[in-house]
Amino acid sequence: MSALFEPYTLRSLTVPNRVWMSPMCQYCAEPTGPDAGTAGDWHLAHYGVRAAGGTGLVMVEATAVSPEGRITPGDLGLWNDRQVRALRRITGFVKERGAVAGVQLAHAGRKASTDAPWRGGAPLDAGHGGWRPAAPSALPFAEGHPVPREMTLEEIDDLVGRFADAARRALAAGFEVVEVHGAHGYLIHEFLSPLSNRRTDAYGGSFENRTRLALRIVDAVREVWPADLPLFFRVSATDWTEGGWSPEETVRLAALLRERGVDLLDVSSGGAVPGARIPVGPGYQVPLAARVRAEAGLPVAAVGLITEPEQAEKTVANGEADAVFLGRELLRDPHWALRAARVLGAGSIRLPDQYAWAL
Repeated sequence: MSALFEPYTLRSLTVPNRVWMSPMCQYCAEPTGPDAGTAGDWHLAHYGVRAAGGTGLVMVEATAVSPEGRITPGDLGLWNDRQVRALRRITGFVKERGAVAGVQLAHAGRKASTDAPWRGGAPLDAGHGGWRPAAPSALPFAEGHPVPREMTLEEIDDLVGRFADAARRALAAGFEVVEVHGAHGYLIHEFLSPLSNRRTDAYGGSFENRTRLALRIVDAVREVWPADLPLFFRVSATDWTEGGWSPEETVRLAALLRERGVDLLDVSSGGAVPGARIPVGPGYQVPLAARVRAEAGLPVAAVGLITEPEQAEKTVANGEADAVFLGRELLRDPHWALRAARVLGAGSIRLPDQYAWAL
């Protein structure tokens, strides 16, 4: 039996295999008006075909907890009930195909209010549908980006509540996994990293202070998220920059998250600052995940240029990770899991009747 196609159980939830879809923004929700942030037909087709293709866990893209928390005006959101109704179509179809539906809750921080990447990803001003971003400190992400507004303590308290409210809506929408986005230079990661957090109050300076927001959000989400359903946290395990967030701090944070009811760490890296020298290559982030699993005792999923079935199988079989998140490879091949099952001789895997006759 292939390790990659063994079911995996967290709390009361069993995911049918270890091939999981990484959250990847589509930037195509309605940008303004009463339907802003609402999923449409593209999202249904996009996530539905990956579920039909054998993916065990389909993680919906970074979904903003507030309008100003969007990366672009086209991001999904979970700040109102209209968005809940639209997402129910997606979770219902994903479940019908035998997969598990998850959602990543996010706030973009100082990287908010930008254009879609295929239009260059430049910051948007108010005249072009943008807004002024908020961040832990008044430090722009890069040259040409606006100086964000430093968040007040009242705004931080409000943000914690917004994550909890979004988690309640995620449950109402039919999701069975919630992931808190603490990576890639977005707001929670901005608080974690000394490169973006220069605060001198209870949210800046020491490790304990810089992790305070992340832990408060996790506590708030865990309180409203059912005890029998899993909670994930995505982390950038290193900033790849001197003086930034480090793998050692990631291990310390992972242990604290485990104590607070986080069930799995989704281990990525980078994103805090532009120009970081990242040694990109096949499976380059797997050692970071393996270290967390070994030293913090928390289950992990590995991500980052995992493209071949044998590579993914080895990562799980060797105990480096409990599952693998595939990103761009699933954009290229929605049926990657079916192909991998054949390559690895994994035996039967669910396949829609409409496709099975073609094998």
